[in-house]
Amino acid sequence: MDVIGQMGAVAAVLGSLGAALWWLRHRGIAIPAVGRKRSHRKLELVERLPLGPQHSLHLVRLGETMLLVAASPGGCRLIERHQAATGAGGGEAAR
Repeated sequence: MDVIGQMGAVAAVLGSLGAALWWLRHRGIAIPAVGRKRSHRKLELVERLPLGPQHSLHLVRLGETMLLVAASPGGCRLIERHQAATGAGGGEAAR
């Protein structure tokens, strides 16, 4: 009889979680991860390279532009910018 009670408790918890998720989706608060596409993001950190305890390089994608940014305690500085080639270049980066 304990097993039936435990199974009922698990079913009640799962049912409560399902109802809460339905309510959150209905209100627009929870969006399923499967429906999200990565291409909609305008700003994305591609890679980070630490150079020391307080210095690092960040490769950032901003739309079709790649930015190389140096970060230090004194601030951030744009090192280099690459934009996607427009035309029949096949998507190679142009400076």
